[in-house]
Amino acid sequence: MNVYIYFILFSLLILFFSTTYSNANAFKVADIKISSPFELDFKKNSVIDMGFQISFSDLLSTITTSGDRKKIRNISIKELKGMIDSFTISDEKFINNEYFANLETTFNKKKILKFLENENIFPSIPKKNKVLLFPIIVETKDDSIYLFNDNIFYDKWNEKKNSYDLLEYLLPSEDLEDLIELQKTSKDIETYDFSNLINKYDIKDSIILIIYKEDNNIRTLSKINLNNNLKLENKNYSKVDIVNEDDFSSIVKNLKQLYEDRWKKNNEINTSIKLPVTIFINSKKTKKIIELERALYNMDLVSDFNILNFNSESIQYKITYNGTPNIFLKDMKKKNFELEMKNDIWTIK
Repeated sequence: MNVYIYFILFSLLILFFSTTYSNANAFKVADIKISSPFELDFKKNSVIDMGFQISFSDLLSTITTSGDRKKIRNISIKELKGMIDSFTISDEKFINNEYFANLETTFNKKKILKFLENENIFPSIPKKNKVLLFPIIVETKDDSIYLFNDNIFYDKWNEKKNSYDLLEYLLPSEDLEDLIELQKTSKDIETYDFSNLINKYDIKDSIILIIYKEDNNIRTLSKINLNNNLKLENKNYSKVDIVNEDDFSSIVKNLKQLYEDRWKKNNEINTSIKLPVTIFINSKKTKKIIELERALYNMDLVSDFNILNFNSESIQYKITYNGTPNIFLKDMKKKNFELEMKNDIWTIK
């Protein structure tokens, strides 16, 4: 009788896990503004459908690179709705015969990842990050350097932001010593060691952006250091005037896209890797079981997991992991779970 009660209570506990942490297996896109003229042919469902398409586009901009997005075929509204778990409309109002509302859409994570896998696209973990950006203008005619004053990139880099951007740019504080130091090495700035300037700030990742200006031609060299991975990128922009708002915005948009793509490449989920992992945990460690399920729901590289069987001694989990065994063990360790091999079986200590 006691064993029977135990299994009932345990089943209820598992059900509680599933409802509590289900949102972790979703992509949520919030604060999408939708609107439409309120005329005789006004159809609210059509307006909401347009909001779904905008939300889907924003989601793809968050988890895929610009190059991969070009590969994605046009998706029907029926197929798109099939990947939506729920949505919420708020702040509805009518102003001057126009309908306005806010839309929040929750996409099913598994279905989105499966859709991208079918498109041969590896998505990225939507991880936000703070980056230190040093924008340096070099006037090639006289090798003069502009770091703070008369530097439009320093003044206006953060003026325009997208809700789906993952990188937040922090600009250096105005320090005359930094400028003097750079001016000494204007002709050798590409090989200059910026570590002394970067180390003044408590930020792990950085981008050194050198903008060479010669009449109406711009060449940029970006030293992108993300996750201790340094990449150099050169870009050329001809017949542009950085004082012109459209030209300047176009250059900044292009560079930010480059940096976003590089960050996403560092955080790709290889959905083609489906590592099956089986682990055991003591069924009497209720608190540990709760922590484990929470951790598995929140691991970006765990595409699926379920209970194979359980009894009064142990619970056996089957996990599908989009990574290598070593990465899985590191991922578990970050979540404070130590695994040990006993009789060819992985067991949580």
